Amino acid sequence: MPSSPIIVQKYGGVCLETPARIRAAASRVADLHGRGHRVVAIVSAMGKTTDELVRMAYQVSPHPNRRELDMLLTTGERISMSLMSMALSDLGVPAISFTGSQAGVMTDGSHSSARILDVRPIRVREELDRGRIVVLAGFQGVNPLTKEITTLGRGGSDTTAVAMAAALKAECCEIIKEVDGVCSADPRIVADAKPLRQLDFASLSEMCFWGAKVLHFRSVELAHSQNVPLVLRKWGGARHSTQVMKEVADMENGKVLAVNSMARIEHVEIDSADLNQGFEKFAQHLQQNGLPWPQLLASAFTAEKTRIMMTCDSEALDALLRTLERSKDLRKQRETLSSVSLTCFGGISSDLPYKAVQILQRHGIIADKYVLSSHSVSFFVPVESREAAVMALHSLI
Repeated sequence: MPSSPIIVQKYGGVCLETPARIRAAASRVADLHGRGHRVVAIVSAMGKTTDELVRMAYQVSPHPNRRELDMLLTTGERISMSLMSMALSDLGVPAISFTGSQAGVMTDGSHSSARILDVRPIRVREELDRGRIVVLAGFQGVNPLTKEITTLGRGGSDTTAVAMAAALKAECCEIIKEVDGVCSADPRIVADAKPLRQLDFASLSEMCFWGAKVLHFRSVELAHSQNVPLVLRKWGGARHSTQVMKEVADMENGKVLAVNSMARIEHVEIDSADLNQGFEKFAQHLQQNGLPWPQLLASAFTAEKTRIMMTCDSEALDALLRTLERSKDLRKQRETLSSVSLTCFGGISSDLPYKAVQILQRHGIIADKYVLSSHSVSFFVPVESREAAVMALHSLI
């Protein structure tokens, strides 16, 4: 007799913000289990717990040790997994919680930004076969060589969910968020943003790389490479969702799908003989100061200077900028910028950058530069113009 299908569900922090919400989420997981599914629930930390823990760390130490920071941050998901498991038990449903290391999530040794190397879900399979719901702490794993606990960086719970779904050959990986699937813009900026009910992996990955908060781009790339069926649903049992697939039929080539933005982009200038030496100095600076790699957006070499444009969470950027004050060869280059990106299905139309620049100029916004890829065009604008730029460019959809 074939085994019942496995469903992996990931619950974001807003869905688990209060004990009442945890009980509600547990009820949904229990209902899925009652309908004959084997269920793995991946949980984030409650509400803004991770942000609060990071703030606390920097209040204690201006340069927190990355290992100890990982030890601190993993407590957020451990709280969620334990409470979710308790709530399921009270509903009469057998459940057990596991940390990332207990679940077999194997990573490299990069504290604060580790990458998953392998998933060995031996205990997870055993408990599923016993009829239990398995509740897993997202965002974390273990380096199998050093036995050190690691975290996967922001959005790491999404990556945990996709990696576990791939390892278990799950029927589906559902990402439960506080938003109605994927929209054509951040609804907090554009009130009439349109829901996107079907997306291809390439477009969603590009959207997430350039600032869409709905998923981390690493998790989308992993789902694509491992062929994991991905569904994004709104918390509260909404009927609508976004299905992500390899190809979407009947989508117009070059059609603008979405506008996304990143609030904070910094520039670092490095004295160097060439681009290679510039990156070597940057890598050494990060290592010496125990800093994770930021998300790199662009780089250039001119007049014996390497310039790198980057983003990541504000705490890490602040920490990096503080270390530059003590450096001889590295410095903050210019004022902070924001990015606004248009993502297209099936490739950028040739006149889209020109149209976008015209629209921005009509709204009094002068773009500093733009970066073009096969699926998006990204403009760099003053921080104070970001939201106005998003609203202006949304007219192209």
